[in-house]
Amino acid sequence: MRTNKELIRRMQNSGVLRTSRIIKAFEKIDRKYFVPEGFDEEIYDDAPLPIGRGQTISQPTTVAFMLELLNAKEGDRVLDIGSGSGWTAALLSEIVGENGEVTGMDRVDELVEVGQKNLAQFGFKHSCIEKAGEKLGKPGQQYDGILVSASAPEIPFELLEQLKIGGTVVVPVQNSIFRFKKLSNTEVQKEEYPGFVFVPLIY
Repeated sequence: MRTNKELIRRMQNSGVLRTSRIIKAFEKIDRKYFVPEGFDEEIYDDAPLPIGRGQTISQPTTVAFMLELLNAKEGDRVLDIGSGSGWTAALLSEIVGENGEVTGMDRVDELVEVGQKNLAQFGFKHSCIEKAGEKLGKPGQQYDGILVSASAPEIPFELLEQLKIGGTVVVPVQNSIFRFKKLSNTEVQKEEYPGFVFVPLIY
């Protein structure tokens, strides 16, 4: 059976996992705590796994790639949309540290409960997972970073309004991952990375 150390080493060797703060988060926040029973042999495979209600926990290299793009810093306020079983919310909580804040959101009641339970194992005081509302994200709030783990049909511009100046959104749109950096209220830097598959973002 593979181990978390082997998974991390494979991601480092492939070049997808580079930043020491993110590496340390993967070391502490083991994927095994977020995968449902019955998948013991697949926990450390580089593949998405079902978590119920048609949703998945993303493959580790995709999670690492998106976290590297987001590049959250200690003390950042981060929104995690489509938090699922809570793995990305926990990783982000470790990355931003106690001076930061992470809010996970999901539309599926059962996954909100599962994510809350999984997150609680780590005793983070600065993070939570809650039921998503009618609108995407948390309109009226401002974040340093927003991570989306499901594919939007088109660019969700409303998320840019929820970013602080200098903040970053990482979001799949159809089969590409986009990174948007808010340079000012009128200027946004856009980068596209094609070749990914995600469950659809519903809102």
